[in-house]
Amino acid sequence: QVQLVESGGGSVQVGGSLRLSCAASGRTLSGYAMGWFRQAPGKEREFVAAVSMSGGSTAYADSVKGRFTISRNNAKNTVYLQMNSLKPEDTAVYYCARRKELGSGLGYLIFEYDYWGQGTQVTVSS
Repeated sequence: QVQLVESGGGSVQVGGSLRLSCAASGRTLSGYAMGWFRQAPGKEREFVAAVSMSGGSTAYADSVKGRFTISRNNAKNTVYLQMNSLKPEDTAVYYCARRKELGSGLGYLIFEYDYWGQGTQVTVSS
């Protein structure tokens, strides 16, 4: 069993920055690709970013490319999402998740992930 706990959310003004963290307990995240998703009120959960098990490969949704950076520290069993130049449309609950299969590549779809955190709220105001 893996428990994922997100932190670092909050309220910021347009153009501000936040750094989200996703800490895992129970089992190591090494060997698994990880992802960040978000869900705004009244909308479906959507892919934000993914990182390979080594951290060497990353992928981003077009809406956040160039502004967000995903990274990981396997020694700390933690995944991060650095969010810069935040916009009101970035307002959402952000979730981290672990890929289902050990050793698999980047995942872009919700069903490719099995363990999810409880989410952390990010609110961007103008």
